[in-house]
Amino acid sequence: MHQKLKLAIKPLLKTVFILSLVLTLALGHADNALAARSGGRIGGGSFRVPSSRTYTPRTYAPPGGGYYPGGGGFGFPFLIPFWGIGGGFGGLFSILIFIAIANFLFQTFRRVTGGETVTEEGYSSNPNVSVTRLQVGLLAQARDLQPELDRIAETADTNSPQGRAEILQETSLALLRHPEYWVYVGGGTQQAKLNSAEAQFNRLSLAERSKFSEETLSNVNNQLKAALAKEALPGSSNPENPTDLITSGPGEYIIVTLLVATLGKYGIPALNSTEDLRQALRQIGGIPSEQILAIEVLWTPQAEGDTLTSDDLLAEYPDLKLV
Repeated sequence: MHQKLKLAIKPLLKTVFILSLVLTLALGHADNALAARSGGRIGGGSFRVPSSRTYTPRTYAPPGGGYYPGGGGFGFPFLIPFWGIGGGFGGLFSILIFIAIANFLFQTFRRVTGGETVTEEGYSSNPNVSVTRLQVGLLAQARDLQPELDRIAETADTNSPQGRAEILQETSLALLRHPEYWVYVGGGTQQAKLNSAEAQFNRLSLAERSKFSEETLSNVNNQLKAALAKEALPGSSNPENPTDLITSGPGEYIIVTLLVATLGKYGIPALNSTEDLRQALRQIGGIPSEQILAIEVLWTPQAEGDTLTSDDLLAEYPDLKLV
């Protein structure tokens, strides 16, 4: 009886042991991969309502001290003193009224088409805002890209509109210089009103930042922060230790994410090819500074010796497409 019980339990114990071993290896690898995912971040901007442009009507004061608002041209108040009251007055009076009305309509039309009203979409109290996310996955052989992003982070002025536009230009240019390493792409544009755009932008930012175990370099609103240099981050590969390469895998990819909130309706093309990516980068790099509300540039890995394996990429960036 005892022997039969032992024979029945033996396969069960073997199964439990194998499952425990698999879970240990899997969880150990996941911890290493997570610990190895350092990131860099550049950001700045605000979602305040833009300053409204107001129009101050011009005035015309004819000789004699009369004051007539909304002048600019020959209207009825200017011409009427030169005409006597008498025969034929009715016809002339009608003509003068017509001229005054026509002049008023012309001046109003000129102000509207000249951008001197406060009803423009970009300067309303709650204008349309476009929130764009562009994500590029490159082969890790593009090693020059990481130092270039580090340099941008260390020198960028993230507090001024011109500085934020320059960040987008420099980052887009850095990516455009490495088309031979483009592998994955993703992103798109969402429309929102100004009063809800900040929440949408923050959700996208937090989703990307949560994929980092640590932000080892950041410049947000001109607050530059850098983690202390480490010989090797936990879980990162050490070329002098081959067993690290077995457990963590080679550093296969670099992921760069651009987030930008812009005034008005704006969008990047559908991302299905390298040409679509090239066009999207050029569009983002060319956004005028006065149209930009907020930006963030995020990339991983950032720390030297850090890794981002194919397993990491599939787990954390499942929506990326091959190009």
